Amino acid sequence: MNSRERILGRVRRALADASADETPIVRDYLREHGERTVARTVELLAENLADYRAIVHRTDEDGLAGLIAALLEKRGSASVLVPPGLDEGWLAATGVTRVADGADTTPDELDRVDSVVTACAVAIAETGTIVLDGSPDQGRRRITLVPDHHVCVVRVPDQVVSSVPQGLERLDPARPLTWISGPSATSDIELDRVEGVHGPRTLEVVLVGGA
Repeated sequence: MNSRERILGRVRRALADASADETPIVRDYLREHGERTVARTVELLAENLADYRAIVHRTDEDGLAGLIAALLEKRGSASVLVPPGLDEGWLAATGVTRVADGADTTPDELDRVDSVVTACAVAIAETGTIVLDGSPDQGRRRITLVPDHHVCVVRVPDQVVSSVPQGLERLDPARPLTWISGPSATSDIELDRVEGVHGPRTLEVVLVGGA
């Protein structure tokens, strides 16, 4: 018996005579801070993303492919990582080499890719947070953590909510959720900020549509 089995055994013994409490959990906490129009919610998302040092762009469906191509060109990207379910039209205007993620793709191979383009599951305005859930158009968690440049497409207003509680309602807790609030950053004891330690050094968020 290993340590894990011993600990779980103790937990089972401690809960053996516990009765099941089926009392509904009441969540009557504040779900949203103030009342906002849809347009103002999208504006708040853009403001908080920028406050976290993400680069925010706006376009419509017709301009999306051209904008993504321009972002990759400006970055100088020679390769872009593509989730298996990404809309092919999003990269239709760029000739950058596309790299498909596979189960045998190594971290070193991912590190050699210049950029990654994904969709998202939901965007939370009050916290400036983008959430990925591993869906086909977002790919596995690691493809957005290793490359240094991440372009994330958010459909507005459909994928934008005001608050974390509203965001949680749209997410499946059994899925591998990645919560992104700006580019990866950390600070040492002297408060010197270093970006790119735990993920992309540059996050560009494209808001597609109108609110």
